Amino acid sequence: MFEQFNELLNACGLLASKGKIVDASFVNVPRQRNSRDENKQIKAGETPERFDENPAVKRQKDCDARWMTKNNVRHYGYKNHIKANRKTKLIESFVVGTASEHDSQRIEELVDENDGELYADSAYRSAEIDAKLKELNIRNRIHEKGYRNHPLEESQKQNNHNKSKARARVEHIFGFQHNSMKAGWIRTVGFKRAELQIALSNLAYNLARLGQLGYRMV
Repeated sequence: MFEQFNELLNACGLLASKGKIVDASFVNVPRQRNSRDENKQIKAGETPERFDENPAVKRQKDCDARWMTKNNVRHYGYKNHIKANRKTKLIESFVVGTASEHDSQRIEELVDENDGELYADSAYRSAEIDAKLKELNIRNRIHEKGYRNHPLEESQKQNNHNKSKARARVEHIFGFQHNSMKAGWIRTVGFKRAELQIALSNLAYNLARLGQLGYRMV
């Protein structure tokens, strides 16, 4: 449904403009009350014996979700990786991963040769991603990153500031999803159900955003 709706958006020219933004946001699920040994087994891709012995318990256990700490906040669940149109703030594509994945891990599944230029925060800056964008002839507008003993120069800081004006637009998307749609929290069990919920959230956002743009599809 998401792809079919975006085909209509593309036919109307709403996704045609060059300039894309990529980012990821946490989508939390109910936290599990497991023992340390059970969590260790789940992390290793195994199913604890207690779950197999009790089907009623197993149905309520999410063995796909993962933990992640960011800015001293603990998250348990998944991540919604998106690519958005810089001009319209419509979501063009998305990939669902676990919360423990690094933001940049899914970028190759999002970008393509038609993107023109790509904006992202410094978490996406790496030699591998730089090479991939060059291969696809995409202008690299990812924030530059400073390192220990190698801080950013003033010119680089200014470049990052200029890029932020475009990159920050993706935060409006996640802000709407989390605040207006309450989509930062879902009550599902397992990856497939979470993926469906996140897909529907992205579709619902695009429908709402189309209304904000004041565009009527005939």
